[in-house]
Amino acid sequence: MFALAEWLGKGGYGGDIRYHDESLDAFITQAALASVTSRILLISTLHVLYGPWHPLHLAKFGSTLDHISQGRWGLNLVTGHRHREHKRFGQPPIEHDQRYRQAGEFIEVVQKLWGLNENLDFSGEHYRLEEAYVSVKPRFGRPVLVNATGSPAGIEFAARHSDIVFTTSPGSAEINNALEKLPDHLQRIKQAARAHGREIRTLINPLVICRDSDAEAWEVHAAITAAGDAGSLAGHAREASDAHAWRGHQPAERYVGGNIQLVGSPETIVRDIVRLKEAGIDGLQLSFFDFAPDLEQFGAKVLPLLYQAGLRR
Repeated sequence: MFALAEWLGKGGYGGDIRYHDESLDAFITQAALASVTSRILLISTLHVLYGPWHPLHLAKFGSTLDHISQGRWGLNLVTGHRHREHKRFGQPPIEHDQRYRQAGEFIEVVQKLWGLNENLDFSGEHYRLEEAYVSVKPRFGRPVLVNATGSPAGIEFAARHSDIVFTTSPGSAEINNALEKLPDHLQRIKQAARAHGREIRTLINPLVICRDSDAEAWEVHAAITAAGDAGSLAGHAREASDAHAWRGHQPAERYVGGNIQLVGSPETIVRDIVRLKEAGIDGLQLSFFDFAPDLEQFGAKVLPLLYQAGLRR
């Protein structure tokens, strides 16, 4: 389980619905969930380059959460692609590739602190430490590391450091368009990791609209789009970004959401999940428009078909 993290101004993205005007912090929320769950992996999303974050802070906080969760905590490391977010912390935006170089040094230091059983002295381009030490150590070597990316610099960062890459379609959110472009994109990610002697897994976030028939599901999709708040969509566009991952997507697709959109009957949803697996996707971060009832329906009608298809055990 993990969620996005955003730093927005009053009113969120604006519009009549003031989209994302209110949200919980993803880092702290996972800490709380660690104490009331027992099996699920909890991944905190964190902008490590904003404000006063230091690798020594995160190494200590992360190791603490690792022990509270009994090894079920992970980190989704974000460099910050929105210029206005940097300015909200009183910082100038950092050039795209430079962000990944700085984040690479950040996580390098964190992993040294998690792994060394002696004090660490470190002098790099961005961080300096003298006699730094973290105890206790993570229970299983180190927590799971995730990052979301689509750019060459981001893929190189993931290849060196991440266990999981949270990717999106280089095309649009429409499933057939996405499947035309995903195989080559995913192969580039995995080959980049293999060049460093590593294997990496890929996740994608589908927004699932599942009903008893394809026609009914597409009626729901059309109703969501028709009721979309144009003001919120315009507000999203005002949050200038240099992210590469969404460049092929159409703005109106955000009314429904998701890196891709899976729409149809349970059989159609499973067919498309199988196609994503065949394209090279290793796992899904599911999301729904009306989360509680749609998740319940997914569990009742889609999950058994995924077992039959051999995608769940």
